[in-house]
Amino acid sequence: MSQTEEPVMNILKVYDRLQQYPLGKVLFTKAVCHQAPYFSTIRPLITDLRANYCEVQIKKRRSVTNHINTVHAIAMCNMAELAGGLMTDVSIPKGARWIPAGMTVQYIKKAKTDLTAVADASDIDLSVTGNVVIPVDVKDTNGDTVFHADITMNVKQK
Repeated sequence: MSQTEEPVMNILKVYDRLQQYPLGKVLFTKAVCHQAPYFSTIRPLITDLRANYCEVQIKKRRSVTNHINTVHAIAMCNMAELAGGLMTDVSIPKGARWIPAGMTVQYIKKAKTDLTAVADASDIDLSVTGNVVIPVDVKDTNGDTVFHADITMNVKQK
């Protein structure tokens, strides 16, 4: 490898390899948050990651709540971007890159419990270049959707 080449880390391979350990999901999440420190503010746990799918959980705790004791809207935006971004990263073709270009959100119901963000792109063609809209739903412990985000990812070749 020349000095100008960057080592390539296959995120999905790392995730899969760490699953054999009891704290594999925790270790993987900490590594992701080390690379993108802002995500650590919500103390996420990446519970499922595969091509076209990602799940991220957060606990309802004081530091992510607002003045009415529900999970703050921006904490849900943060977890939606983490789930949508990771899912996009492991799903786009080799040699492509992405950057979020926009996010539209809907606050559907008060978020009063622990939450799970689900980015599911099983019906989306991620092999294209240009803007791709990634849907992310955030659900409470009852399975009710409390928040929905459509994240526009700009995908292009490196």
